[in-house]
Amino acid sequence: MKHLICIVCPKGCHLQVDENNNYEVRGNSCIRGEEYGKIELTNPTRTITSTIRVSGGKQRRCPVKTDRPIPKSLIFDAMKLLDGIIIAAPVHAGEKVVQDILGTGANFITTRDID
Repeated sequence: MKHLICIVCPKGCHLQVDENNNYEVRGNSCIRGEEYGKIELTNPTRTITSTIRVSGGKQRRCPVKTDRPIPKSLIFDAMKLLDGIIIAAPVHAGEKVVQDILGTGANFITTRDID
């Protein structure tokens, strides 16, 4: 039995997930909590946020994030992809910086405009 706190909504339900009983979830207040409990133990994913360097802009760094969650096991390899990337200003929010991160279908996108 694993114990988790659900992060899908602000309620923070205390979940108990029984790995030996087809990942049965207890303690959730909604269906989203049940889905979270199962996914967190079978294939945990995360949205990554970071920054990359900018040349010729008012700011030296631009925030980026994945446009969808990627498997937790790939986080450090995905972060290595951002090392050495330099983009030229102007930068617009939503621009793809890295496409199809490690074959996941997710992309790193910029989250801020920089002149």
